Amino acid sequence: MIIVDEQPLHLPAIGAVLEAAFGRADEARLVERLRADRALVLSLAAIEDDAVIGHVAFSAMRAPFRALGLGPVAVAPARQRSGVGRSLIGEGLARARAAGWEAVFVLGDPSYYRRFGFSVEDAAGFTSPYAGPHFMALALGGPRLPASTGPVEYAPAFGAFS
Repeated sequence: MIIVDEQPLHLPAIGAVLEAAFGRADEARLVERLRADRALVLSLAAIEDDAVIGHVAFSAMRAPFRALGLGPVAVAPARQRSGVGRSLIGEGLARARAAGWEAVFVLGDPSYYRRFGFSVEDAAGFTSPYAGPHFMALALGGPRLPASTGPVEYAPAFGAFS
């Protein structure tokens, strides 16, 4: 398996993986909208035997510092629980850190995202429509976020799918 920046030839397969992984088209439409709005900062595809088997999106957020929103993450059902999602997220976080982003926020299962260093506690001081027990943050530039409070907004495309 290799992880690459998405290319135009990958787009139909990325959409298919998103639909298969979530069992609906909402997340595929969200990624299409993020792409159309030029809100995607990182859009990575996991490729195996010339086929897309996974995808992860990182989009720009409004926050008191340079932050990205992680999601959606999708892996083809036949390849779930085999490390594809972990590899995609890890590569995306490494690229975000190297590009000077200061933090990443995610809405998801804390037991899964804690393995990457995400913390519900670190996100607790921020105001967001998604605030709560599944809203997490990860500092990329050091052990702490540059601020601990303030408004955090995902790209506008998320509003159509919340």
